[in-house]
Amino acid sequence: MSTSPGSLPPAPGTAGDAGTAALVAAMEGAPAAIYCVDATAEPVWANERARALGSGPEDIPVVDGRPVADVVDGVLRTGQPQTVCGPLGPDGPSATVMVRPLRVAGGRGALVILESDDAATDHSLWPRPADVVEQAQLSLLPPSLPMLPDLHLSGSYHRATSARAAGGDWYDAVSLGSGRVALVVGDAVGHGVPAAGAMSRLRGAMRSSALRDPSPAAVLAALDDFAGQMEDVEGASVFYGVLDAGTGDLSYAAAGHPPPLVVGSDGGATFLPLDPRPPLGSDPGAATVVARHVLEQGATLVLFSNGVVAGTPPETDDAMQRLADVAHDVFAAPGALDAGGPTDLAASVAEGVRSPKGWPDDVAVLVAHRRAVSVEPLHLDLVATPSVLPGIRRRLGAWLTALGMGEQDRVGVMVAVGEACANAAEHAYRGTEPGPMSVTARVDVDGVLTVVVRDQGAWRPPDRDPGDRGRGLLIMRQLVDGVVLEEEPRGTTVTLSVRLRRTPDVDPDHPAVTAGATVTVDRDGARPVVRVSGAVDEISAEQMRIRLLEASHGGTGRVELDLAAVTLFSSAAVRVVLAIARIARDEGWRLVVHAAEGRVTRHILEISGLGGLVDLR
Repeated sequence: MSTSPGSLPPAPGTAGDAGTAALVAAMEGAPAAIYCVDATAEPVWANERARALGSGPEDIPVVDGRPVADVVDGVLRTGQPQTVCGPLGPDGPSATVMVRPLRVAGGRGALVILESDDAATDHSLWPRPADVVEQAQLSLLPPSLPMLPDLHLSGSYHRATSARAAGGDWYDAVSLGSGRVALVVGDAVGHGVPAAGAMSRLRGAMRSSALRDPSPAAVLAALDDFAGQMEDVEGASVFYGVLDAGTGDLSYAAAGHPPPLVVGSDGGATFLPLDPRPPLGSDPGAATVVARHVLEQGATLVLFSNGVVAGTPPETDDAMQRLADVAHDVFAAPGALDAGGPTDLAASVAEGVRSPKGWPDDVAVLVAHRRAVSVEPLHLDLVATPSVLPGIRRRLGAWLTALGMGEQDRVGVMVAVGEACANAAEHAYRGTEPGPMSVTARVDVDGVLTVVVRDQGAWRPPDRDPGDRGRGLLIMRQLVDGVVLEEEPRGTTVTLSVRLRRTPDVDPDHPAVTAGATVTVDRDGARPVVRVSGAVDEISAEQMRIRLLEASHGGTGRVELDLAAVTLFSSAAVRVVLAIARIARDEGWRLVVHAAEGRVTRHILEISGLGGLVDLR
């Protein structure tokens, strides 16, 4: 390979597939050396650790006496995966090189992963394989689950105790509109990073198919065709169902996957009937039989991967019965299914079936509890004075808790509503006797929260250069998805909207990841310029959003975005640019974005259709 170490391309972002972008970002920072090579064995991508080693796999001396370049050539020639374990170099530490065939740019290619687990080696370069697998796997699972007023969702993934068995199990929940949600659990073939990659592609194909035609027959047919074209996906198992949260109607089907468990409101546990069907891609054209069930109010549906039943204690003869017993005990615990109760139902089920020696296989669990009682809308009629604000916060906080919102998400909404109420209390009736103010909050069937704050005074929107209280609009826009301000002859109405999602709590054993990019605001020119450098992952994208809103005074003033120094532009970053561009359009100006021609960031913005909303320079 002739490419020099410094010229190896870093990881690109992907605008259309959040799962792929997350995988690439995780691999770029992975402590193992990872290469993607084309049919000529030339690298088309290498992560940071691989680039530090040299120009390509042939720069690594040998593993177990075999040059890595020869292993790559063999895989490219035969299309068969190879794994070599042994000493790294003549007398180096123990190492493993895995080479898997992978289609690259429509042709042959390979994925190369080099790991070493010797304690004497530099651990910044040679990590435990389990760390790489877990980092990739967790980055590809849904970061949040939909929150519907009639449904409580909880998901959990646990890596197999042995790194050799880890990787490939997954779950997902996709809001389909009209109160319907697609519920999915699957198990990719194999283990390790290749299995995580297969899971990523399968999950992406599922989401794409479900958004076109969400019926179980259509989705399984599409996944079956997809698996037949992808060797690493063929043989994967999956359960897919569509649940109407309002009526409880569930239609479902599976391919090579165990049936789901239903725990009724009376505590009785049963497994739903399921017509056997071969795993994906193993029997092209196999018929898919769609079954139906009505999930009663107060009942709970439990989807699980094969690892849940594989991980039961050896003294239990019937693994499925063990799962049913554990689920019953978890849901029967006092307050477990109450509004505002524990959010870790799925994790509790997974822990309950864990054997004393850990999990022999990956475990994925997705729980869907249909609430026995729906949360009614909140309506408050008050006098617009500052003294009523603490009471509004208490009432709204209790109502949001009853919806099942976590503290992190709940506080954001409460601050935004508090700003709207404070503006009404301080400015609507300035110079006159305080008048009426109302606060109404409701959630629609798809989990969109709308809070309306209305007064009958003459409250004015913030100035272009906000003061202390004038920053209210800026704060609101930072914390919710939409802010609409309507001024009428007799009063002002502020409407706040946000799609509810359940954000998982931070695991103390897995500290929050730091941002991969630097975001600064340059105020020296005629207008502020937000400059971004490095990899714009999900965390950095949120920082970019906040800086853009601050620099533009909540969207009321012009600002520019400089992406010239960006190395990775994720789908989360694309969403931020789109959101700010829409705010700018509504305020009568266009966002200027600096992204050089021929660079990946410029290409992503163009294929995302942002050219018509922003000025690309």
